[in-house]
Amino acid sequence: MTNSAFGLSARLLLTRPDKSRFKCSASQTGFFTRLGRLIKEKAKNDVEKIFSGFSKTRDNLAVVDELLLYWNLADTDKVLDELEEALLVSDFGPRITIKIVESLREDILAGKLKSGSEIKDALKKCVLDLLTKKDSKSELQLGFRKPAVVMVVGVNGGGKTTSLGKLAHRLKKEGAKVLMAAGDTFRAAASDQLEIWAERTGCEIVVAEGEKAKASSVLSQAVKRGKLEDYDIVLCDTSGRLHTNYSLMEELISCKKAVGKVLPGAPNEILQVLDGTTGLNMLPQAREFNDVVGITGLILTKLDGSARGGCVVSVVDELGIPVKFVGVGEGVEDLQPFDAEAFVNAIFP
Repeated sequence: MTNSAFGLSARLLLTRPDKSRFKCSASQTGFFTRLGRLIKEKAKNDVEKIFSGFSKTRDNLAVVDELLLYWNLADTDKVLDELEEALLVSDFGPRITIKIVESLREDILAGKLKSGSEIKDALKKCVLDLLTKKDSKSELQLGFRKPAVVMVVGVNGGGKTTSLGKLAHRLKKEGAKVLMAAGDTFRAAASDQLEIWAERTGCEIVVAEGEKAKASSVLSQAVKRGKLEDYDIVLCDTSGRLHTNYSLMEELISCKKAVGKVLPGAPNEILQVLDGTTGLNMLPQAREFNDVVGITGLILTKLDGSARGGCVVSVVDELGIPVKFVGVGEGVEDLQPFDAEAFVNAIFP
């Protein structure tokens, strides 16, 4: 394959083909639906590993069991005040915390909750409802035709390129033919970093040629390649940018439009990577990115040592956007599908 076939703005780096990859076609009924479900179902087999990163949040919330062990109606106000403090320390956020505590208070005073165990069950159900009430899908929504296109966006240093590489690994492992697009044209090391992930995962990659190559051009070339070469999924990296940088946010719009011109309806997913260590400070970032390009799902990273697990609930409730993956470590397997019920059981054991 020559450069002229795909324009001078991009070149294709080929890794050795994966001989063991079974062939799969998006034209088969429900291929992408099955792929998304398979990834999520396999993750359920290792729930302890998935949510081991929330051990500090669990420690913060361990006081819940102590508070409710000898609960009685006369202590309701005191117990709920201490519960409120525990939730705030875990970054549930004031609005969510008040909503949870007041809901419990109403049910207690109405006689619906009569024991500490019933209160804890109601607490867990309340949190689970907040995570799932928007009727949004936590599985990847990849459409019904090839290639599915996924754009990954976010601020600098949030773990965007690494998350894309780990996602490629997970998709490739399930038999999908994956093409990466190195659309981070502002940071010279970004392409090198993604090339390493391409080699590591056995995927192919399109990278920019020249310092002045536009990100939109690289992504456009990648999607064209994806169509011609019968790829299942094209994963598009983008430059990290602050949500307050108007010109760079405008570039994201150009990238989205460029992909859509090649393949109407693309991208199928626009996933925003959020650094979990920033806690509730991630909300302004998510709002701005969502307003500009329409975020379809979130990837929360750096949760392996975080005591701020409650921010997951706040983000979903505030934005109505599902968390699709969480990063709980540095290993290639440590980008895990998000499961709301498993998450609630992990932080409220």
